[in-house]
Formats: sequence, C-alpha cells, structure tokens
Amino acid sequence: MREATAARQTKETNINLSLSLDEWAEAKISTGIGFFDHMLELFAVHSGFGITLTCIGDINVDSHHTVEDVGIVLGEAILNAVGDKRGIERYGFSSVPMDEALVNCSLDLSGRPYTVFNITFGCSVLGTMETEAIREFFVAVANNAKMNIHLSCEYGLNSHHIAEAAFKSFARAMKQAVKIDGTKLPSSKGTL
Repeated sequence: MREATAARQTKETNINLSLSLDEWAEAKISTGIGFFDHMLELFAVHSGFGITLTCIGDINVDSHHTVEDVGIVLGEAILNAVGDKRGIERYGFSSVPMDEALVNCSLDLSGRPYTVFNITFGCSVLGTMETEAIREFFVAVANNAKMNIHLSCEYGLNSHHIAEAAFKSFARAMKQAVKIDGTKLPSSKGTL
C-alpha cells in the first residue's frame, strides 16, 4: 500500500493529513472553509485517493494560510506515498467539462517543481475562500510533491464551475500519473 502521513504546525495553521494512493475511503476533510472542503472532497473522489485531513487555521484573517499550507502538506504526502516512483505512469492528463467550463490539467511527477496556472475567475471569493488562493494551493502542491502541474481553462463563465473542473482535472490526472504500469523507473536518465 502506498500511504503517507504529513503534518504542519505553525502560528497560522495546525494540519494533520493521511493519504492512501491505493485505497479509497470516503474523505474526511475539515479545514473550516466550506468551499475548500468541497474541492478537496472532489479531489479525493476523482483521484480515488483515501484522504483524511484536519486543519485549524487563522481563517479569521482570510483563507490564504489554510489553503496554501494544506497544499504544502498534501504535496509532501504525495511525494512520500509515491516513493521511488518505480513502475508508475509518471505523466497524467485530464480534460474535464463542468457545464459551460472546460479545464485541462497536465502533470509530470518529474522531481522538478513547476506550476503553470492559466485560469482566471470572474469573482474574488467563492463562499469564504478567495479565488486567488486556488493558484497558491496548486503551487504549494507542485513545490512539495516536486512535480509539474499545468492547469488551463479553455473557457467558462461560472467561477464555481471553473474551480470544480480544475480540482477534478487535477484529480484525474493524478490518478493516471500514479497508476502502476510495470516495475521500471519511467525515466531515460535513470532518476526522477
């Protein structure tokens, strides 16, 4: 079983996360930010990952610290759960429609962090979550999982639909990238 736990405690957040890449169970997620919980639950369902997450954050300030720090912890857990990466697909791609919106995600578990985020939102807040924090979440995941994430919105009008398509496309691309497809390291360099 490819599993990992990760934690982070600062003056701004206190986070505990457990992750299973191979055994899905109903997600147990509590960040204090309803919209973010919804997005993380979508991620769990569409990736097939088992996720338990609790976060107590300074949401009285805004959502930024909680969202970014959860991204840090999730990235650390992904990196540890994937292990030496032998046999994984490595690359993942998904294009997800959500009503009028279409978002694409391409990713590479390359060992090199990089994020391209070509998504704009028509509002500044979804529920109590600032939409600009969504980019910070994906940057934090990429940096700490040491992976490339490229997200782009082809078109869309409703910010909720765009955000939902982004998290779902990321989830489905992750499911593909971590899939076991042999025993070899998927790299011509011999390392990832």
